[in-house]
Amino acid sequence: MKTFNPLNSFASRLMSQAVTSSDVPSKPNKRHFSELLATDLRALPIVVGLVALWVFFALESNVFLTPLNLSNLLVQSTVTGIMALGLLFVLLVKEIDLSIAAINGVTAVLMAKLIVEFGVPPWLAVSIAIVVGAAIGSLSARWVTFVGVPSFVVTLGLGLALNGIQLLLLPRTARYGLMGTGIEAIAQTKLAGVFAWVAYCVGMAGFALLVLSNASRRRRHGLHVHAIAAVVAPLIGSALFGAIVVAILNAHQGIPLVVLIFALLLGLGGYVLGETQFGLSLFAVGNNDEAARRAGINVPRIKTAAFAIAGGIAALAGVIGASRTLGVGVFSGGGVGGGTLLLDSIAAAVIGGVSLFGGRGSVNAALLGALVIGTVQNGLNLMGVENEVRLIVTGLLLVLAVSIDKLIEKATGQQAF
Repeated sequence: MKTFNPLNSFASRLMSQAVTSSDVPSKPNKRHFSELLATDLRALPIVVGLVALWVFFALESNVFLTPLNLSNLLVQSTVTGIMALGLLFVLLVKEIDLSIAAINGVTAVLMAKLIVEFGVPPWLAVSIAIVVGAAIGSLSARWVTFVGVPSFVVTLGLGLALNGIQLLLLPRTARYGLMGTGIEAIAQTKLAGVFAWVAYCVGMAGFALLVLSNASRRRRHGLHVHAIAAVVAPLIGSALFGAIVVAILNAHQGIPLVVLIFALLLGLGGYVLGETQFGLSLFAVGNNDEAARRAGINVPRIKTAAFAIAGGIAALAGVIGASRTLGVGVFSGGGVGGGTLLLDSIAAAVIGGVSLFGGRGSVNAALLGALVIGTVQNGLNLMGVENEVRLIVTGLLLVLAVSIDKLIEKATGQQAF
């Protein structure tokens, strides 16, 4: 004869409830999407915002989506995007460089002086400018790492000093003209027709290799790879976006060389950050520099390299800016104090998704952030809006982007800022 045991009955009810609750798939699916939004789909809010801006300006101006204007928009965004890309490396190691605009200006003036007054070949003058920019960046890092002064103070002071040097290098006319020196060809050269599509195919092949290599490496280390979010969506999205861009630019003289230079830098940056030990060290130092040091990473050397990269890239952006304006002057590098160039570069990096507290960011941030800044400038100019309003809108977008990222952090439990 069997006896009734209330403990067995209670245990069986608990087991049945556990089985029943485990069959409900809604919460795991929701948590899974949240994880994607915090990792592989982190740029989704920025992309949605950029599309919304394009739709708004297209409705406000019939000129916005014309091939001529879109080509101008991309060219206008390159200098800010390149500057933001260089700043990305510094932000990843939990530092800040407020001298990048001053480096941009002083190296551009140095390049022009070498060409105009000393007859140095343009290719050599450009190379010297980039090396000097990298040297200035590494000097900042050495001061930060060995003396211990915060990078904010060091680079702010250095930027002001470089502004003074820039004024000393200029002639009495306060301007060097570069028309006829060969530098103007950088901004005026374009690839059209078949050459544009060849460049597109080469770029897509390189991007596909990076995406597939990154996914393969994550699988080898036992990490879960969501095929659609991490591989399929980036490849298809980039292919469609690139094809549309090339088709539009081909309708107006072709792809500007400066856009190709920016794309090449993005590819190189993506490879360095995603496929090299140096890139891994950047993220490690930014997340926890003490843990990185104990793991055998030379933290001062990594920070020095990050500042040097930022300085060299800022110098290259200065060369491109000088090529577009056909000269250099007091206005180069945004003028004294960096002007809007410094603020736009920082805003582009942050709007694109780079953390101000290190350890998180990607090259996509420079591209997306620069497109957002460039779209606002271009669209408001077409609407005839004053520059004061443009600054207000850019500032509000910066705060909105950081706020959205913070909300994603709270919803997903992933650290953002």
